[in-house]
Amino acid sequence: MPRWDVTDFGLGEWQRYGLVLVNLAEEPEYCEKLMYARRGMTTPWHYHLKKKEDIICRSGCLVVYVKPSVGGGPDLVKVNREPIEVTGPQTYILTPGHRITLTPGVIHEFVPTLDRTVIGEVSTENDDLHDNVFLNEDVGRYPQVEEDEPATVRLLSDRA
Repeated sequence: MPRWDVTDFGLGEWQRYGLVLVNLAEEPEYCEKLMYARRGMTTPWHYHLKKKEDIICRSGCLVVYVKPSVGGGPDLVKVNREPIEVTGPQTYILTPGHRITLTPGVIHEFVPTLDRTVIGEVSTENDDLHDNVFLNEDVGRYPQVEEDEPATVRLLSDRA
């Protein structure tokens, strides 16, 4: 059964910084997610220590911003399987079916430009607690949730 969560990245502004995530596969070798966001909902600047990922626009339109790794690069990304060296800030517009492959350390942020966008992610092992490094220290992967009713479905952040 898929596990899911909703995040405002701990910033308390879900309409500005927000994402809905559904983990379809969580294996030691790979992970698959579907993510949903509306126009202007930013996934803030971050990078991964270990994870290599493909970000795929499934519907809508997604702008992906990348910068060289903290070590300064140059880094390699692939856009629709074409290798591109990242030596400075770059912007990519992904329409349905288009993808960007990000290697560990490449700094990235993404934001939809249409009212509804579905984003796919296929990656190596996913470890949201230890592998996400956000550039803004106020950002956190999981929001603080105050339950006002008993949970009927467990979120990813509800660790057993």
